[in-house]
Amino acid sequence: MPTPVILDVDTGVDDALAILFAVAHPDIDVLGISCVAGNAALDQVVANTLRILDVADASDIPVAGGARRPLMEAPRSAAHVHGEDGLGGIELAPSAREPHPDGAIALMRSLLLASDEPVTLVALAPQTNLALLLRAHPDLAPRIERIVFMGGSAGEGNATAVAEFNVWHDPEAAAIVLDSGVPCYMYGLDVFNRVSISLDTAERLAGEADARARVVGHLLGHRVSRAPDHHYTGWIGDAGAVCSLVAPELLSTEIRPVRVELGGYSRGQTIVDRRDLPGEDSFHGSVGTWHDVEVALEVDAERMAGLFLETVLGA
Repeated sequence: MPTPVILDVDTGVDDALAILFAVAHPDIDVLGISCVAGNAALDQVVANTLRILDVADASDIPVAGGARRPLMEAPRSAAHVHGEDGLGGIELAPSAREPHPDGAIALMRSLLLASDEPVTLVALAPQTNLALLLRAHPDLAPRIERIVFMGGSAGEGNATAVAEFNVWHDPEAAAIVLDSGVPCYMYGLDVFNRVSISLDTAERLAGEADARARVVGHLLGHRVSRAPDHHYTGWIGDAGAVCSLVAPELLSTEIRPVRVELGGYSRGQTIVDRRDLPGEDSFHGSVGTWHDVEVALEVDAERMAGLFLETVLGA
């Protein structure tokens, strides 16, 4: 049976790729999509999500707007990464659809209550919506199979030297999610930065007659403006977290204690404790609060890239 999933997105370039993969794969049943400010402002995120679903011929999937800002701070634009429109300047017709009128939290709650089996939440964005849901409706936690989130890192960051963007954008929300008791799976920068599609393939797809192939090629070919030479990366990005749902064998994971730092320069860092023996913090009572998380550390990048292309292109 397909895995029932709710996607939580801030639809920029790689969220769009993730949505296209999720709705195309037969083993994933996308019940709905909640949107949050992150890569772009909320209204832009909602518009982008509806347009991408139209491209995917999946306009029956409900979409709702959620948090316009992090729990504690003002929103911060990622236009330097995803472009002013969040989708790298791609030209897509506006959707004729309207978002769900009751908002993201109400939509997620109704979908969880209506599902006959626990639902997997896939967070590809700052986790503000999830934190609000879990704080407002803690009774829903048993209805959540697990939370798969693209975020964090066991090593270096990208928003700062130590913090990854999604967690850095709303560290309090990420901390609340880890503290919820729902099993969590972290697809962080350790694997995110390794799965890519060649430039030749992206350029070929961008020239195809098929609309979906053209969109995929354009999104893969988007150049990050903050790079000194606007170099090509071809990362499938967030889509890798969704690939992990159907091909977990492509990743090596470890259950490790994880915490989110909430202060100082390290604010937003996900500290992953990879020690095999207890340290001085254990012996001297300064361990603090940690949560066991399944952390993706290695990936078969070539096979995952192949899975992504085969699925979104229907090959």
